[in-house]
Amino acid sequence: MRYAVVIEKADGNYSAYVPDLPGCVATGQTVIEVEREITEAIQFHLDGMREDGLEIPEPSSLCEYVNA
Repeated sequence: MRYAVVIEKADGNYSAYVPDLPGCVATGQTVIEVEREITEAIQFHLDGMREDGLEIPEPSSLCEYVNA
C-alpha cells in the first residue's frame, strides 16, 4: 500500500506523519532521514495493528500542490 506522508520543517529537524494512520509519526535531522524513519514507522505501526487484530485502513488521503 502507498500512504500519503506529510513532512514538516521544525526547529532544527524535520517531522513526518501519516494522515491515514493516526499516531504514526517520525522525526529526523534531514529530509532523507525522516523519510527513512517514517517508512520504518509505517511498517511498525501496521505490524502492531495486525498483531492487535485491527483492520488496516486503506490509503485515502490525497496530496496536491496548489498555486497561490
